[in-house]
Amino acid sequence: MTETPATLPPETMSFEEALSQLERIVAELESGQAPLEKSLELYKRGAALKALCEERLEAARLQVEKITLTRTGQVEGTAPAEFN
Repeated sequence: MTETPATLPPETMSFEEALSQLERIVAELESGQAPLEKSLELYKRGAALKALCEERLEAARLQVEKITLTRTGQVEGTAPAEFN
């Protein structure tokens, strides 16, 4: 059986693929046209994709650093970025 993007395990997808599929799922659920059983399947898939996207975003956030400068404007080094 060939896997389509809708059946690929979330952990094998890129962030962009997962986000795109999540957006399609949300649109389908919001339309209210899916039968109950399909809605439940979509919800579970959407929850897994959301978790994956959050995990990948957090990993990316942790990789971002800010450049620190001395009082004279010289590069001193780097420090973890703060997103508060």
